[in-house]
Amino acid sequence: MPERTRTAERYARALAAAVAAVGCLLLAANAGPAAPDGASAPASPPAADTAPDLDGPAMVDG
Repeated sequence: MPERTRTAERYARALAAAVAAVGCLLLAANAGPAAPDGASAPASPPAADTAPDLDGPAMVDG
């Protein structure tokens, strides 16, 4: 028959498991793509629009 563990040993194991779980959660929360050096904000959209201007006059072949 297995020997009964002490209460302090069970609490120590539970505390170690809790610390490991919190460490894993912190690592998972911080895992993500690395930002390029010197870039603290997201990249801005392109300055010029590549879509045709639909508000201008229509082109007529002729």
